Amino acid sequence: MGYVHNTSFSQSIPPTVMYGTVAAWAIAAGTVTNTIVYGADATDEVAVLTVPIPIPSNSVANVGAYLKSVEIDFEILTAACDAVSAVIRKLTRGGDGSVPVMSAPSVSYDTGHDSAAERITVDQHQMTVSLDTPEWIDNDETFVLEVSFDKATTTTVEILHAIANYTLRA
Repeated sequence: MGYVHNTSFSQSIPPTVMYGTVAAWAIAAGTVTNTIVYGADATDEVAVLTVPIPIPSNSVANVGAYLKSVEIDFEILTAACDAVSAVIRKLTRGGDGSVPVMSAPSVSYDTGHDSAAERITVDQHQMTVSLDTPEWIDNDETFVLEVSFDKATTTTVEILHAIANYTLRA
């Protein structure tokens, strides 16, 4: 078996594994034939979407997946959001008898979404959230992307897809 060091791995994350809180979220047929979306209803509230990032981890340092960024495809429909923000959360398992620890590494947005005004528009968005310092995923860690949509009364949001980008070393 040969050594692998590929800097261009990506993991598709369908809307069926994502979960939302606060808003009434539902899986529905997409506008493109044979697609599905995960949508938040039109209510004036902050709808929070959590996207699990299921990529390989490893107990050996600097082996496994080196998480760099997560892309998320979403549509804001009918009315602009008041705000849209994203964070990548890292959950480190606690040892036996210890609680897990949650942290939020520093992130940045792609140039099309790096201002608040760019993220809130009625449009189709493909937003990339990058770790400012990419991380090797330890087997005691779990990462998720969390996106908050501060919606206006008539705003609906549809999530189409996400992609985790990473280096794989094995």
